[in-house]
Amino acid sequence: MQEIIIFGAKSIALGAYLAIKELYCGYRVIGFMVSSMRGNSDVVCGLPVQEISHYKDKTIPVLVAIPEEAQERVADTLKRQGFEKVICLTSRKEAELMSRYYNKTGKFRGIRESIIDVYAAKFHRDRPLRNSYTLPDWVKMIQVGAALTQERVADLTDDTGENISGKNVNYCELTALYWIWKNRLCEDDGAEYCGLFHYRRFLDISDEDVARMKQNKVDVILPYPMIHEPDIREHHDRYVREDDWMAMRQALRELQPSYAETYDRIFGQQYMYHYNMLIARKEVLREYCQWLFPILERTEELSRPKGCERADRYIGYLGENLLTLYFMYHQESLNIVHTGRIMLT
Repeated sequence: MQEIIIFGAKSIALGAYLAIKELYCGYRVIGFMVSSMRGNSDVVCGLPVQEISHYKDKTIPVLVAIPEEAQERVADTLKRQGFEKVICLTSRKEAELMSRYYNKTGKFRGIRESIIDVYAAKFHRDRPLRNSYTLPDWVKMIQVGAALTQERVADLTDDTGENISGKNVNYCELTALYWIWKNRLCEDDGAEYCGLFHYRRFLDISDEDVARMKQNKVDVILPYPMIHEPDIREHHDRYVREDDWMAMRQALRELQPSYAETYDRIFGQQYMYHYNMLIARKEVLREYCQWLFPILERTEELSRPKGCERADRYIGYLGENLLTLYFMYHQESLNIVHTGRIMLT
């Protein structure tokens, strides 16, 4: 955790503190620095406000968050007094920082309001990342399997509203997708796209790519498929029991016979979408969820033992196969594009 001091104790400094606290989990503001206590409070947001002479550790970075016309003078003073790293929060940097803060908190709409909401699934026993990352404003962590524990690892949880959080032991990250379907896709919040990531697996997509998605009328973004030898069955032989696979096929025949007819062709090729990750237009994602979850529910009923009697993640694995089936089936009817997959460490 990198400690930082903010020079200033008025509105610019206060905004900078709140934005850093919200956006940068790898930084911790330890206090506010001023040239003189005259006209300043002793405490801002629960942190001390103290004169320059109080701060003895000159290696701690100082962010100068005061009106821009005074920043150069203050920065020179701090450097003469031995502070090794002084950063000025220029008006342009402040505008960018506060734009990100307000977009993240949703308190005020911005001119660059995001058209996308992506939820990254995180389980309470997931391995911590060794490195710190700054996530895009449009990515929100959601705790999956929240109904199974009192521990909280994210502000959003999949046990609110209409949910299947208690099934996470079999559904894995798909309990987050179900929550998105039932609790977010019905909202008119300005976002045109919605998606699902994993806390350490992301699609390689930038803010510029997001803008191009709308311009190019993209329906779905998927990770480039993984290649299997001799075909996709190599994957399900490793991760899915044959009787579970047959239960899924039976569910397809009962509920979606047209997809069942293309089953052998699609699963007889080498390319498969892994990890249940995607971004899609809301209406496309809604249609996919309406197709997917009844099949998975019926598969649970046909399984031996039934889904409610086990905890082996098999539905999550089957979900990867069904995602592949669905979007391979719709290759011609949907505008599907692909990007790389990034693994956070």
